[in-house]
Amino acid sequence: MIEATELTKRYGATTAVDRLSFTVRPGVVTGFLGPNGAGKTTTLRMVLGLNRPSDGTVTVDGQPFGDRPRGLRHVGALLDAHDVHGGCTARAHLTALAVGNGLPRRRVAEVLTEAGLSEVAGRRIGGFSLGMKQRLGIAAALLGDPPVLLFDEPLNGLDPEGVRWVRNFFKRRADEGRTVLVSSHLMREMEQTAEELIVIGRGRLIAAEGLRDFAARSTRRRVSIRTPDADALSGPLTDAGATVRAEPDGAYTVTGLPADRIGELAFAHGVRLHELSPHAASLEEAFMELTAQGVEYAAGAPR
Repeated sequence: MIEATELTKRYGATTAVDRLSFTVRPGVVTGFLGPNGAGKTTTLRMVLGLNRPSDGTVTVDGQPFGDRPRGLRHVGALLDAHDVHGGCTARAHLTALAVGNGLPRRRVAEVLTEAGLSEVAGRRIGGFSLGMKQRLGIAAALLGDPPVLLFDEPLNGLDPEGVRWVRNFFKRRADEGRTVLVSSHLMREMEQTAEELIVIGRGRLIAAEGLRDFAARSTRRRVSIRTPDADALSGPLTDAGATVRAEPDGAYTVTGLPADRIGELAFAHGVRLHELSPHAASLEEAFMELTAQGVEYAAGAPR
């Protein structure tokens, strides 16, 4: 378990992380989301003891990670896939990590196999693609078979097969009862992978809840309807504050009213409905809406 309490990091007059409190529970995949500049990487570095908090605390299983010797037995992490010596082979890189953490050398071959890198174990890392480096970073995180796993943008550079492998890898580890925290900008992938979310903006907590609960907070919910009497219903819906949009397939998308209210209006005006289907906002839609005030670098329209 990872627990942050009033976690704060300042760089001079700039506050990168501002009184952030959250808990990452074992047994589920937790997505860590936020716009660029929100403070995600700084937070992850404080979890790992690479940055010292200005105020507040963060612990891993009740203890600051920096106080633990041989850290790979406790936390496996991938922060930057490029942060490796390009002149080393994959096998040599992992062997050095294993020896430094008092781990058996047999683990090197085991994690290379799990990450799908056995055939390139003797190649120099400098010739690896980004996707291969991501796999190598994940292999390194697994060396100590740790109970806590932490990843920053682990899907960058992966092909579709690699993305699917990583998605299943996260879920398997969570099913084993491990704590899995994943920071990513890929909303559609997080929608398929994460069960819990921690969302921050400008260093402050926006949400810490289940993915479905977060998406349900969006006002961008919509309802699909099909009716042979669209003209008779569009007026009452518009008068009630809804927006009605005709779709190419003959359906209509209604926003601004819940499905039960639309059904009541149709009944009151004698309109037949062949379909009345509510749709929750996607994670991307909810994220864009609920983090709008936390965007530090927002692009403007061209003049």
